[in-house]
Amino acid sequence: MSTHHLILGETVDFITGRTILDTHDERARQKIARFLVEKKGYSKDDIEVQREIPLNVDGNIGTARVDFVIRVNGKAFAIVIFGPGSLVSRERSTLAAARLVENYEVPVAIVTNGKDAEVLETKSSRVIAEGLEAIPSKGEALERIQTLTFEKVPEKRLEKEKRILYTFDVLAEKECDEFTCDLY
Repeated sequence: MSTHHLILGETVDFITGRTILDTHDERARQKIARFLVEKKGYSKDDIEVQREIPLNVDGNIGTARVDFVIRVNGKAFAIVIFGPGSLVSRERSTLAAARLVENYEVPVAIVTNGKDAEVLETKSSRVIAEGLEAIPSKGEALERIQTLTFEKVPEKRLEKEKRILYTFDVLAEKECDEFTCDLY
């Protein structure tokens, strides 16, 4: 956990049941997790939390995280990235994560600040829907997954995506830690 987050104590992760640090950001993530289960119909088993993406860019090592990977029929259908503030500023790194988190391009990438959301089609990089209610339900995901192809991302493209994700997630966090960015 970065030093720039105000730690409010400990809480229990809704999906995993593990004890985790309680921060303002974590409280928002827990609301999103509950929303996915209680309103969108996913089971806790459909959702993987805090999936790490190891990155090596020109010998520089770092780790990016995907808040939630949503699986249906054994395939990663969507990823969800949380971040406070502007959604548009996180679109590109969210798309990069959707291309790197599995050995294929995850079809749907969702960026949310906990109050609003953008649903992106990874293949085209387009915003296809807006708002928390626009996040596909499990039923919609099961229907859509039947027509999707899960394509491997070309190696040359993967390298570009690694650089993008490293810059947005790893370098930005290091810079924030260095200058002790305090969002609260």
